[in-house]
This record gives sequence, structure tokens and C-alpha cells, in this order.
Amino acid sequence: MPPERPTARVLLLDRADRILLLKGRLPGHPERSGAWFTVGGGVEAGETFVQAAAREIREETGIADAVLGPVVWVREGVLRIPEPMLFKECYIVARCGGAEPTREGWNALERDLIDDIRWWTLAELTMTTEGVFPPGLARRLPPILAGQFPAEPELIPWD
Repeated sequence: MPPERPTARVLLLDRADRILLLKGRLPGHPERSGAWFTVGGGVEAGETFVQAAAREIREETGIADAVLGPVVWVREGVLRIPEPMLFKECYIVARCGGAEPTREGWNALERDLIDDIRWWTLAELTMTTEGVFPPGLARRLPPILAGQFPAEPELIPWD
């Protein structure tokens, strides 16, 4: 079994119901085209998923007014980065005012592998032909945008 990486992912939404996504490439395959994904990253020793989510929002976006909500989805699967690693992802809803994100808190690897960061409307997300993670994000978002959260986190597929 590959080593595990608990990961906090954030559905960071603004007042206009836009979601903030980053576009990046995997460390094991920097030559490949990137895909869009939610804010987030690994849970550090001693952190909870919620604490990691709050830290990742600050580090990856510079946004300081995010209010974290519930965990709505969980997902796990193996990713090669470049060695196989079992990602155990926890998706947490957060709301903010919608400030423009900054890259000031990015580390060298993030600067090398993240190509873009921007707000998306649901319509834009539904119409894009670019890769977006988690798969099916556009069809899963409407209840979240409406404030309809599952009683227990929903297990969503890796692929």
C-alpha cells in the first residue's frame, strides 16, 4: 500500500457564487498540460483538516476573510507524484468576499507548477473543455451553492 497523504480541499466560494480554482501540473509530469483544481493541500502534523484548509486558503490565495463551513465530500485515490501516494481528500466549503487572489504565499514548487488562479462561475465551469478536479465538480456544485449540505460527507469517486 502506498503512503497516505491526508489532504484538505476547499470549495472557496465568493458572494457571487463563483469558485476559486488553480490550474497546475503534477510534480512527476511537469511537461503535461495542467488541469484546474480546488484550493488546498496536505494536512501537516498536528493539524485537523479544517485547520489545514484555513492555512491553505491563506497560503495559496492570500484571502484572509474566508469563513469555513462543513465537510461535504470525501474522496481517495492513488496519484503518482512521481511515486504512488494514496490521497485522502476532505472537501470543505468556505465563503469569502471574493478578493483577487495573490501568489505571495506560494513556495517554489507552487510557483513552478501552478500556471493560473481565477474565479469561475458555474456556467463557465459547466462549459469548459479543460480538465477540472474533482471530476464532475460542475454538476456537484448547485446544491452546495444553494446551501444544501449533506448530513454526512458524501463519498465521491476518484475518477
